[in-house]
Amino acid sequence: MVSTAKLTRAESVYARLRADILGGRLAPGQRLKFPELLERYGTSVGAAREALTRLAAAGLVRAQAHQGYMVIPLSHEDLAELTQARVEIESMVLRLSVRHGDLRWEAEAVAAHHLMERTPFLADDDADHPADSWSAAHAAFHLALLAGCPNQRLLAMAQGLREEAELYMHWSVSFGREPDRDVRAEHRAILDAALSRDADLAGNLIADHISHTARLLITCAPDAPNPPLVSDEGVYPEGAPKA
Repeated sequence: MVSTAKLTRAESVYARLRADILGGRLAPGQRLKFPELLERYGTSVGAAREALTRLAAAGLVRAQAHQGYMVIPLSHEDLAELTQARVEIESMVLRLSVRHGDLRWEAEAVAAHHLMERTPFLADDDADHPADSWSAAHAAFHLALLAGCPNQRLLAMAQGLREEAELYMHWSVSFGREPDRDVRAEHRAILDAALSRDADLAGNLIADHISHTARLLITCAPDAPNPPLVSDEGVYPEGAPKA
């Protein structure tokens, strides 16, 4: 039987590793060597391996044959596929959420938006990446919007895709700055459409929101095409199907 202490250590390492990846302290493509991890997190090989396995399942790290693990690299092909999947699934789930969400769902979405708007976007010691607290509040807001969907399978798919996209959404801030973009207004518009029970508008707005973020990052991925192929349905690599 696995001890509670061991599970707690593995959970702690997982949470700290995930925060360091999403916080930009461990960069995309960086190798995760066990000796360095053990020293950095003061943990055991078993706890580190369990944390890395969970992060691999979440799409944040990748196992390499005979080379251990690495932070998932930025890839325009992976981002294009992920974006297309998210546009289709997340917009559908949000429409269902708007149509079926109850009063508690409304209240939790409003509360999550309030927390996100009041949370500082940048950390005091890092002007290039969003603060961990803002990233958590941002994820909670989007998940609150989706939570009214009665189809648990679709909801789980949308949540899983959003989890995979966390790294890309984080790095889009530093790799693809766009001074004229008003992300706060985008979030406000999505929430207003949801509260007005305009399912189609909410679905269209979230699709634009997802695609816009992807377009900012795709030109900065190391293997990005030049120029990137962008359609109304999302972002696609060279030769990728547009259907």
